[in-house]
Amino acid sequence: MRERSTKTKESLAGSLLLAHPALQDPNFRRTVILMSEHNTDGAMGVVLNRPLGKRLGELNGDFALGPLAGVPLYQGGPVHPEQLILAAWETKDDGFRLHFGLEPAKAGLLLAEPGTMVRAFLGYSGWTGGQLEKELKHNTWVVADIPVDLLENAQDNSLWSSILGREGDEWRLLAGEPDDPGLN
Repeated sequence: MRERSTKTKESLAGSLLLAHPALQDPNFRRTVILMSEHNTDGAMGVVLNRPLGKRLGELNGDFALGPLAGVPLYQGGPVHPEQLILAAWETKDDGFRLHFGLEPAKAGLLLAEPGTMVRAFLGYSGWTGGQLEKELKHNTWVVADIPVDLLENAQDNSLWSSILGREGDEWRLLAGEPDDPGLN
C-alpha cells in the first residue's frame, strides 16, 4: 500500500476520502468523499458516488427553466440533507480547478464555460474538530489524491472501487471483494 493512503496531510481539503472496505455504516459504505474543508475546527466534504437519479430542475421550480436545470443531483451526505451545495470543476491544461459552495448565478456562469462541469449535492459529510483525525487513526478512511480523470469515471458505486484500486495491489483486491463473501 502506498504510504499516503495511511498518512495524512495537515489539511485534507482538496483530497478524497475513500471508505475503508470494512466500514459498514450505511451512510458511508463504499463512498468517495471530496473534501472541501479541513482544519482544527472540523472537516466537510460531499459524497461523489451517490447519484439520486434526478436533475436540479426536478428539485425546485426555481431551477426548472434556468441554465442549471440539467445539473445532476447527488446525496452529499447525512448532515443537513435539505441543504443544496453546488460545485463546479473547470478543466485546465495544467489540471483542474474546483469551485465549492457556489451561488446559483455563479454556477450558471461557470457551466457556460467550455470544459466546466457542475454538480449539485443535497447535504454534506461533516466532522467536528478532531473527529476525522480519530477516524483516520482507526483506519476508517483511505486518503487519496484527486485523479485528473475523476469526472470521466462513472459517478456511482463503481467510482469507489476504481479509485481505491489505484491505491495499490492490496487495495485493489479489497475493492474487488463482493459484499457477500459467500459469492467469492
